[in-house]
Amino acid sequence: MKVLRSSIVTLQIVPPDHRRGYPICDLWNPPPAILLSVSPDLVPIFQHEYRALRPRAPMPPFHVRFRRFTSLNTTIRLRQGEIFVSLSDLLEGAPESVLHSIAHILVAKLYRKPVAAGHNLRYRRFASSSAVTRQTELIRHARGTKRYFGPEGRYFHLEEVFDSLNTRFFGGLLGRPDLTWSEQNAKRSLGHYDAAHNTIVVSRVFDRPSSPRYAIEYLLYHEMLHLKHPIKSRGLRRCIHSAEFKADESRFPQLSEALAFIKRL
Repeated sequence: MKVLRSSIVTLQIVPPDHRRGYPICDLWNPPPAILLSVSPDLVPIFQHEYRALRPRAPMPPFHVRFRRFTSLNTTIRLRQGEIFVSLSDLLEGAPESVLHSIAHILVAKLYRKPVAAGHNLRYRRFASSSAVTRQTELIRHARGTKRYFGPEGRYFHLEEVFDSLNTRFFGGLLGRPDLTWSEQNAKRSLGHYDAAHNTIVVSRVFDRPSSPRYAIEYLLYHEMLHLKHPIKSRGLRRCIHSAEFKADESRFPQLSEALAFIKRL
């Protein structure tokens, strides 16, 4: 059996307005984070889950540390026979059962083993709880940064479009968040509302003379609805587009034309 000399797996709690579903594990290079402390008390937890998943394999050395990530991330790295784990400092004080589940999921993903349903369910309940979600948003706001390029484009000004929509559909009562064009002409992410930084980002791909105004209006209107209809929790699931959200969205007079234009991008 060939083992990679160096590989890394991340278990990441992503703000629910950006992605759906937990957990999310990716192969990536983690962002810089401030090292806080080595946590020898957590080593037995990872050793226990390692032994449960790999009963006959030699036990590698574990190095577990807390770090000041900008979100609730945890990473595990296998490097030259040793395992290095970085946990968000927000996990300090988490229930031991949750730490066991995180350890199990990380080790299972690292060695491409099936994740036990019980551990997955426990982690999902923890990750989707209102307390964890609220704390994660606060940390993203306090530690994270948002790249801001301003609302003024070459052909469209987002603040003017926002104010017009606010008057037409919200009675002028919707508070204006920060509005900015994206850095690139992104087509995969055409727009999003970042609740942690109270910012709406619109892809610069719309800022061109061939873009009909109704397409930009619809996209911005959709993101404005996220201000009116915040994300709701229903058990383990988060409802991003509620029935009320969809009903308001259907009021946009040129909805079909806007969706057709966006589909052609």
